[in-house]
Amino acid sequence: MTLPLKNIKVLDLSSIIAAPVAATTLGDFGAEVIKIEEPRNGDFMRRTAPNQGGRSLQWVQDARNKASVTLDLRKPQAREIVHRLLPHFDVLVTNFRPPTLRRWGFDPETIRMRHPRLIALYVTGYGLTGPYSDRGAFDRIASAFSGLTYVSGDADRPPVRAGYAVIDYMGAYAGAFGVVTALYNRDHKGGTGQIIDLALYEPGFRASEDAMIAFSATGKVRERMGNTNPDVVPAADYDTADGKRISIHGGTETLLRRLAKVVGRPGLADEPDFSNFASRVANQEKLYAVVADWAGRTSLIDAMTALVASDIPASPVMSVADIAVDPHYRERQTLIEVEDDEYGRVLMAAPIPRMSETPGEVRTLGPALGSSTEKVLKEMLGMDHAEIDALREAQVI
Repeated sequence: MTLPLKNIKVLDLSSIIAAPVAATTLGDFGAEVIKIEEPRNGDFMRRTAPNQGGRSLQWVQDARNKASVTLDLRKPQAREIVHRLLPHFDVLVTNFRPPTLRRWGFDPETIRMRHPRLIALYVTGYGLTGPYSDRGAFDRIASAFSGLTYVSGDADRPPVRAGYAVIDYMGAYAGAFGVVTALYNRDHKGGTGQIIDLALYEPGFRASEDAMIAFSATGKVRERMGNTNPDVVPAADYDTADGKRISIHGGTETLLRRLAKVVGRPGLADEPDFSNFASRVANQEKLYAVVADWAGRTSLIDAMTALVASDIPASPVMSVADIAVDPHYRERQTLIEVEDDEYGRVLMAAPIPRMSETPGEVRTLGPALGSSTEKVLKEMLGMDHAEIDALREAQVI
Protein backbone atom coordinates (compact mmCIF):
# COMPACT_ATOMS: atom_id res chain seq x y z
CA MET A 1 0.00 0.00 0.00
CA THR A 2 1.25 3.45 -0.95
CA LEU A 3 0.19 6.13 1.51
CA PRO A 4 -1.44 9.16 -0.14
CA LEU A 5 1.18 11.71 0.97
CA LYS A 6 4.22 9.60 0.09
CA ASN A 7 6.92 11.76 -1.56
CA ILE A 8 5.53 14.90 0.10
CA LYS A 9 8.29 16.41 2.23
CA VAL A 10 7.49 18.56 5.27
CA LEU A 11 9.93 20.74 7.21
CA ASP A 12 8.60 21.15 10.74
CA LEU A 13 9.91 24.39 12.20
CA SER A 14 7.53 24.53 15.15
CA SER A 15 7.14 23.64 18.80
CA ILE A 16 4.60 22.62 21.49
CA ILE A 17 1.41 20.99 20.05
CA ALA A 18 -0.80 22.59 17.38
CA ALA A 19 1.65 23.15 14.53
CA PRO A 20 3.83 20.09 15.26
CA VAL A 21 0.79 17.80 15.39
CA ALA A 22 -0.36 19.23 12.05
CA ALA A 23 2.96 17.98 10.68
CA THR A 24 2.52 14.68 12.53
CA THR A 25 -0.91 14.24 10.93
CA LEU A 26 0.65 14.67 7.50
CA GLY A 27 3.31 12.15 8.49
CA ASP A 28 0.66 9.66 9.60
CA PHE A 29 -0.54 9.57 6.00
CA GLY A 30 2.86 9.14 4.41
CA ALA A 31 4.60 12.51 4.29
CA GLU A 32 8.30 12.58 5.12
CA VAL A 33 8.60 14.99 8.04
CA ILE A 34 11.89 16.52 9.16
CA LYS A 35 11.67 18.18 12.56
CA ILE A 36 14.10 21.04 13.30
CA GLU A 37 15.08 21.25 16.98
CA GLU A 38 17.33 23.37 19.17
CA PRO A 39 20.61 21.42 19.53
CA ARG A 40 21.01 21.29 23.30
CA ASN A 41 17.53 20.75 24.71
CA GLY A 42 15.34 20.07 21.70
CA ASP A 43 11.62 20.66 21.50
CA PHE A 44 9.84 21.60 24.71
CA MET A 45 7.45 18.63 24.39
CA ARG A 46 10.27 16.08 24.53
CA ARG A 47 11.19 17.35 28.01
CA THR A 48 7.82 16.95 29.76
CA ALA A 49 7.25 14.16 32.30
CA PRO A 50 7.33 11.20 32.40
CA ASN A 51 10.59 11.17 30.52
CA GLN A 52 13.27 8.65 29.59
CA GLY A 53 16.36 9.60 27.63
CA GLY A 54 15.03 13.00 26.62
CA ARG A 55 11.88 11.50 25.14
CA SER A 56 8.68 12.19 27.04
CA LEU A 57 5.67 9.97 26.44
CA GLN A 58 3.91 12.84 24.71
CA TRP A 59 6.92 13.21 22.45
CA VAL A 60 6.88 9.48 21.67
CA GLN A 61 3.30 9.84 20.41
CA ASP A 62 3.08 13.34 18.97
CA ALA A 63 6.47 13.34 17.24
CA ARG A 64 5.89 9.96 15.60
CA ASN A 65 6.75 9.55 11.94
CA LYS A 66 9.35 12.34 12.14
CA ALA A 67 13.11 12.61 11.83
CA SER A 68 15.02 14.99 14.11
CA VAL A 69 17.57 17.50 12.82
CA THR A 70 19.23 20.00 15.15
CA LEU A 71 19.82 23.63 14.13
CA ASP A 72 20.25 26.61 16.41
CA LEU A 73 18.01 29.08 14.60
CA ARG A 74 19.35 31.94 16.69
CA LYS A 75 22.44 31.73 14.49
CA PRO A 76 22.29 33.23 10.96
CA GLN A 77 24.20 30.26 9.54
CA ALA A 78 21.48 27.89 10.77
CA ARG A 79 18.72 30.00 9.27
CA GLU A 80 20.48 30.04 5.94
CA ILE A 81 20.73 26.24 6.10
CA VAL A 82 16.94 26.17 6.47
CA HIS A 83 16.60 28.24 3.31
CA ARG A 84 18.99 25.87 1.53
CA LEU A 85 16.88 22.94 2.68
CA LEU A 86 13.50 24.39 1.71
CA PRO A 87 13.81 23.78 -2.08
CA HIS A 88 13.84 20.08 -1.18
CA PHE A 89 10.50 20.38 0.63
CA ASP A 90 6.87 20.82 -0.33
CA VAL A 91 5.63 22.15 3.00
CA LEU A 92 6.94 24.38 5.77
CA VAL A 93 5.19 24.32 9.16
CA THR A 94 6.03 27.01 11.70
CA ASN A 95 4.51 28.72 14.72
CA PHE A 96 7.02 31.44 15.52
CA ARG A 97 5.48 34.81 16.33
CA PRO A 98 5.42 37.33 13.46
CA PRO A 99 8.23 39.48 14.96
CA THR A 100 10.47 36.41 15.12
CA LEU A 101 9.48 35.38 11.61
CA ARG A 102 10.47 38.80 10.30
CA ARG A 103 13.72 38.91 12.27
CA TRP A 104 14.78 35.45 11.16
CA GLY A 105 13.70 35.73 7.54
CA PHE A 106 10.87 33.19 7.64
CA ASP A 107 8.06 35.71 7.20
CA PRO A 108 5.53 35.08 4.39
CA GLU A 109 6.98 37.74 2.11
CA THR A 110 10.48 36.28 2.26
CA ILE A 111 9.22 32.72 1.90
CA ARG A 112 7.12 33.56 -1.16
CA MET A 113 10.00 35.42 -2.77
CA ARG A 114 12.62 32.73 -2.15
CA HIS A 115 10.44 29.60 -2.37
CA PRO A 116 7.42 30.30 -4.61
CA ARG A 117 6.25 26.66 -4.82
CA LEU A 118 6.36 26.06 -1.09
CA ILE A 119 3.20 25.54 0.96
CA ALA A 120 3.84 27.44 4.20
CA LEU A 121 1.58 26.80 7.19
CA TYR A 122 1.77 29.52 9.83
CA VAL A 123 0.03 28.63 13.10
CA THR A 124 0.26 31.68 15.34
CA GLY A 125 -1.68 32.74 18.40
CA TYR A 126 -3.63 35.53 16.72
CA GLY A 127 -2.76 35.17 13.04
CA LEU A 128 -0.36 37.07 10.81
CA THR A 129 -2.58 40.16 10.61
CA GLY A 130 -4.65 42.23 13.00
CA PRO A 131 -3.83 44.39 16.03
CA TYR A 132 -2.94 41.38 18.22
CA SER A 133 -0.81 39.55 15.66
CA ASP A 134 2.48 40.05 17.51
CA ARG A 135 1.14 38.52 20.73
CA GLY A 136 1.90 34.97 21.77
CA ALA A 137 -0.67 32.38 22.84
CA PHE A 138 -0.99 28.80 23.99
CA ASP A 139 -4.01 26.51 24.10
CA ARG A 140 -5.27 28.05 27.35
CA ILE A 141 -5.02 31.60 26.00
CA ALA A 142 -6.58 30.72 22.66
CA SER A 143 -9.43 28.95 24.47
CA ALA A 144 -10.10 32.08 26.50
CA PHE A 145 -9.95 34.34 23.43
CA SER A 146 -12.14 32.07 21.29
CA GLY A 147 -15.03 32.17 23.75
CA LEU A 148 -14.75 28.46 24.56
CA THR A 149 -13.59 28.94 28.14
CA TYR A 150 -16.37 31.44 28.87
CA VAL A 151 -19.12 28.90 28.18
CA SER A 152 -17.38 25.96 29.89
CA GLY A 153 -18.36 25.01 33.43
CA ASP A 154 -21.31 25.37 35.77
CA ALA A 155 -23.54 28.43 35.68
CA ASP A 156 -22.85 29.37 39.29
CA ARG A 157 -19.07 28.96 39.08
CA PRO A 158 -16.20 30.61 37.20
CA PRO A 159 -15.37 29.36 33.70
CA VAL A 160 -13.03 26.40 33.32
CA ARG A 161 -10.64 25.33 30.59
CA ALA A 162 -11.29 21.99 28.90
CA GLY A 163 -9.39 19.09 30.44
CA TYR A 164 -7.36 18.47 27.28
CA ALA A 165 -5.59 20.82 24.85
CA VAL A 166 -8.67 20.83 22.63
CA ILE A 167 -7.77 24.06 20.81
CA ASP A 168 -4.26 22.82 19.99
CA TYR A 169 -5.48 19.60 18.42
CA MET A 170 -8.33 21.28 16.56
CA GLY A 171 -5.74 23.68 15.23
CA ALA A 172 -3.55 20.77 14.17
CA TYR A 173 -6.33 19.18 12.12
CA ALA A 174 -7.37 22.49 10.57
CA GLY A 175 -3.76 23.16 9.65
CA ALA A 176 -3.29 19.73 8.09
CA PHE A 177 -6.49 20.21 6.08
CA GLY A 178 -5.18 23.55 4.85
CA VAL A 179 -1.91 21.97 3.74
CA VAL A 180 -3.60 19.13 1.84
CA THR A 181 -5.97 21.61 0.16
CA ALA A 182 -3.05 23.82 -0.88
CA LEU A 183 -1.08 20.84 -2.18
CA TYR A 184 -4.06 19.74 -4.25
CA ASN A 185 -4.40 23.23 -5.69
CA ARG A 186 -0.69 23.40 -6.52
CA ASP A 187 -0.26 19.91 -7.92
CA HIS A 188 -3.62 19.25 -9.60
CA LYS A 189 -5.12 22.67 -10.37
CA GLY A 190 -2.12 24.42 -11.86
CA GLY A 191 -1.56 26.56 -8.79
CA THR A 192 1.63 27.61 -7.05
CA GLY A 193 2.86 27.84 -3.49
CA GLN A 194 0.59 29.28 -0.83
CA ILE A 195 0.59 30.89 2.59
CA ILE A 196 -1.79 29.33 5.12
CA ASP A 197 -2.51 31.78 7.93
CA LEU A 198 -4.15 29.98 10.86
CA ALA A 199 -4.71 31.74 14.18
CA LEU A 200 -4.80 29.28 17.06
CA TYR A 201 -8.06 30.68 18.45
CA GLU A 202 -9.94 30.35 15.15
CA PRO A 203 -10.80 26.62 15.26
CA GLY A 204 -12.19 27.16 18.77
CA PHE A 205 -14.31 30.06 17.61
CA ARG A 206 -15.52 28.06 14.60
CA ALA A 207 -16.80 25.42 17.04
CA SER A 208 -19.05 27.96 18.78
CA GLU A 209 -22.23 26.59 17.17
CA ASP A 210 -24.76 29.41 16.65
CA ALA A 211 -23.54 31.55 19.56
CA MET A 212 -22.37 34.48 17.42
CA ILE A 213 -25.18 34.55 14.89
CA ALA A 214 -27.70 34.27 17.73
CA PHE A 215 -26.02 37.17 19.54
CA SER A 216 -26.00 39.30 16.41
CA ALA A 217 -29.68 38.61 15.75
CA THR A 218 -31.06 38.71 19.29
CA GLY A 219 -28.40 40.16 21.58
CA LYS A 220 -28.44 37.00 23.69
CA VAL A 221 -25.08 35.89 25.08
CA ARG A 222 -24.43 32.15 25.42
CA GLU A 223 -23.65 31.50 29.08
CA ARG A 224 -22.34 28.52 31.03
CA MET A 225 -24.85 25.76 31.54
CA GLY A 226 -22.73 22.99 32.99
CA ASN A 227 -23.46 19.70 31.25
CA THR A 228 -26.52 20.93 29.42
CA ASN A 229 -27.16 22.72 26.14
CA PRO A 230 -29.78 25.51 26.00
CA ASP A 231 -31.20 24.25 22.71
CA VAL A 232 -31.06 20.48 23.32
CA VAL A 233 -33.28 19.25 26.15
CA PRO A 234 -32.90 16.78 27.78
CA ALA A 235 -29.25 16.03 27.15
CA ALA A 236 -26.92 15.90 30.14
CA ASP A 237 -24.69 13.80 32.39
CA TYR A 238 -26.04 12.11 35.53
CA ASP A 239 -24.77 10.29 38.62
CA THR A 240 -25.74 6.62 38.80
CA ALA A 241 -26.58 4.56 41.89
CA ASP A 242 -23.11 3.01 42.00
CA GLY A 243 -21.24 6.30 41.98
CA LYS A 244 -20.50 6.33 38.25
CA ARG A 245 -21.42 8.97 35.68
CA ILE A 246 -23.48 8.53 32.53
CA SER A 247 -24.18 10.83 29.56
CA ILE A 248 -27.69 10.59 28.04
CA HIS A 249 -29.12 12.36 25.00
CA GLY A 250 -32.90 12.48 24.74
CA GLY A 251 -33.08 15.83 22.97
CA THR A 252 -35.41 15.00 20.08
CA GLU A 253 -39.11 14.20 20.13
CA THR A 254 -38.51 10.55 19.26
CA LEU A 255 -35.71 10.11 21.77
CA LEU A 256 -37.67 11.76 24.55
CA ARG A 257 -40.57 9.33 24.06
CA ARG A 258 -38.16 6.39 24.22
CA LEU A 259 -36.44 7.84 27.27
CA ALA A 260 -39.78 8.43 28.99
CA LYS A 261 -40.52 4.71 28.83
CA VAL A 262 -37.10 3.78 30.15
CA VAL A 263 -37.39 6.08 33.18
CA GLY A 264 -40.91 4.82 33.95
CA ARG A 265 -42.90 7.85 32.78
CA PRO A 266 -44.29 6.69 29.40
CA GLY A 267 -46.67 9.66 29.13
CA LEU A 268 -43.99 12.22 29.92
CA ALA A 269 -43.72 13.67 26.42
CA ASP A 270 -47.47 14.43 26.39
CA GLU A 271 -47.51 16.28 29.70
CA PRO A 272 -48.04 20.05 29.23
CA ASP A 273 -44.65 20.92 30.72
CA PHE A 274 -42.82 18.74 28.20
CA SER A 275 -45.09 18.45 25.15
CA ASN A 276 -43.06 20.62 22.76
CA PHE A 277 -39.60 22.10 22.36
CA ALA A 278 -40.42 25.46 23.94
CA SER A 279 -42.08 23.90 26.99
CA ARG A 280 -39.18 21.49 27.50
CA VAL A 281 -36.69 24.35 27.43
CA ALA A 282 -38.82 26.42 29.80
CA ASN A 283 -39.25 23.50 32.22
CA GLN A 284 -35.91 21.81 31.73
CA GLU A 285 -35.04 21.71 35.43
CA LYS A 286 -38.13 19.59 36.07
CA LEU A 287 -37.31 17.34 33.13
CA TYR A 288 -33.71 16.88 34.16
CA ALA A 289 -34.84 16.03 37.69
CA VAL A 290 -36.96 13.15 36.34
CA VAL A 291 -34.02 11.64 34.43
CA ALA A 292 -31.60 12.28 37.31
CA ASP A 293 -33.91 10.50 39.74
CA TRP A 294 -34.00 7.40 37.52
CA ALA A 295 -30.24 7.41 36.97
CA GLY A 296 -29.65 7.82 40.69
CA ARG A 297 -31.63 4.64 41.38
CA THR A 298 -29.93 2.62 38.61
CA SER A 299 -26.44 1.18 38.29
CA LEU A 300 -24.31 2.26 35.36
CA ILE A 301 -24.41 -1.14 33.68
CA ASP A 302 -28.19 -1.45 34.07
CA ALA A 303 -28.73 2.09 32.82
CA MET A 304 -26.55 1.47 29.77
CA THR A 305 -28.30 -1.83 29.05
CA ALA A 306 -31.74 -0.20 29.15
CA LEU A 307 -30.74 2.85 27.10
CA VAL A 308 -28.93 0.89 24.40
CA ALA A 309 -31.84 -1.54 24.15
CA SER A 310 -34.15 1.43 23.57
CA ASP A 311 -31.77 2.97 20.98
CA ILE A 312 -31.09 6.06 23.07
CA PRO A 313 -27.60 7.59 22.65
CA ALA A 314 -25.72 7.15 25.92
CA SER A 315 -22.22 6.53 27.21
CA PRO A 316 -20.41 6.14 30.47
CA VAL A 317 -18.31 9.22 31.20
CA MET A 318 -15.03 7.54 30.37
CA SER A 319 -11.64 8.00 32.00
CA VAL A 320 -8.47 7.07 30.14
CA ALA A 321 -8.39 3.88 32.24
CA ASP A 322 -11.85 2.98 30.94
CA ILE A 323 -10.79 3.71 27.37
CA ALA A 324 -7.69 1.50 27.70
CA VAL A 325 -9.84 -1.62 28.11
CA ASP A 326 -12.84 -0.67 25.99
CA PRO A 327 -13.45 -3.27 23.25
CA HIS A 328 -14.78 -0.73 20.75
CA TYR A 329 -11.60 1.36 20.90
CA ARG A 330 -9.54 -1.78 20.40
CA GLU A 331 -11.56 -3.34 17.58
CA ARG A 332 -11.68 -0.10 15.57
CA GLN A 333 -8.02 0.55 16.39
CA THR A 334 -8.79 4.05 17.58
CA LEU A 335 -6.35 2.96 20.25
CA ILE A 336 -3.23 1.15 19.09
CA GLU A 337 -0.44 -0.67 20.87
CA VAL A 338 3.11 0.02 19.77
CA GLU A 339 6.57 -1.04 20.90
CA ASP A 340 9.07 1.58 22.05
CA ASP A 341 12.72 0.79 22.77
CA GLU A 342 12.68 2.71 26.07
CA TYR A 343 9.09 2.43 27.30
CA GLY A 344 8.19 -1.03 26.03
CA ARG A 345 4.64 -1.67 24.77
CA VAL A 346 2.50 1.44 25.10
CA LEU A 347 -0.97 2.51 23.99
CA MET A 348 -1.52 5.63 21.92
CA ALA A 349 -4.11 7.41 19.78
CA ALA A 350 -4.18 6.05 16.23
CA PRO A 351 -4.07 8.19 13.08
CA ILE A 352 -7.44 9.67 12.15
CA PRO A 353 -9.59 9.73 10.10
CA ARG A 354 -10.02 6.04 9.30
CA MET A 355 -9.68 5.55 5.54
CA SER A 356 -10.66 2.43 3.64
CA GLU A 357 -7.88 2.38 1.03
CA THR A 358 -5.06 4.46 2.50
CA PRO A 359 -5.25 4.31 6.31
CA GLY A 360 -2.64 6.23 8.23
CA GLU A 361 0.09 4.34 10.01
CA VAL A 362 2.66 4.74 12.75
CA ARG A 363 6.00 3.88 11.20
CA THR A 364 8.35 5.35 13.79
CA LEU A 365 7.96 6.92 17.23
CA GLY A 366 9.25 10.26 18.52
CA PRO A 367 12.95 10.33 17.53
CA ALA A 368 16.07 10.88 19.61
CA LEU A 369 17.36 14.46 19.47
CA GLY A 370 19.37 15.12 16.32
CA SER A 371 19.33 11.49 15.21
CA SER A 372 18.96 12.45 11.52
CA THR A 373 21.07 15.63 11.42
CA GLU A 374 24.07 14.22 9.57
CA LYS A 375 21.97 12.14 7.20
CA VAL A 376 19.83 15.11 6.11
CA LEU A 377 22.75 17.53 5.74
CA LYS A 378 24.69 14.99 3.68
CA GLU A 379 21.88 13.75 1.46
CA MET A 380 19.99 17.01 0.86
CA LEU A 381 22.80 19.58 0.94
CA GLY A 382 25.77 17.42 -0.01
CA MET A 383 27.79 18.38 3.06
CA ASP A 384 30.87 16.35 3.90
CA HIS A 385 32.19 15.34 7.31
CA ALA A 386 34.43 18.40 7.58
CA GLU A 387 31.55 20.81 6.98
CA ILE A 388 29.33 19.03 9.48
CA ASP A 389 32.10 18.95 12.07
CA ALA A 390 32.63 22.69 11.59
CA LEU A 391 28.89 23.31 12.17
CA ARG A 392 29.04 21.23 15.31
CA GLU A 393 32.11 23.10 16.54
CA ALA A 394 30.31 26.40 15.97
CA GLN A 395 27.27 25.00 17.85
CA VAL A 396 25.05 25.55 14.81
CA ILE A 397 23.97 21.91 15.07
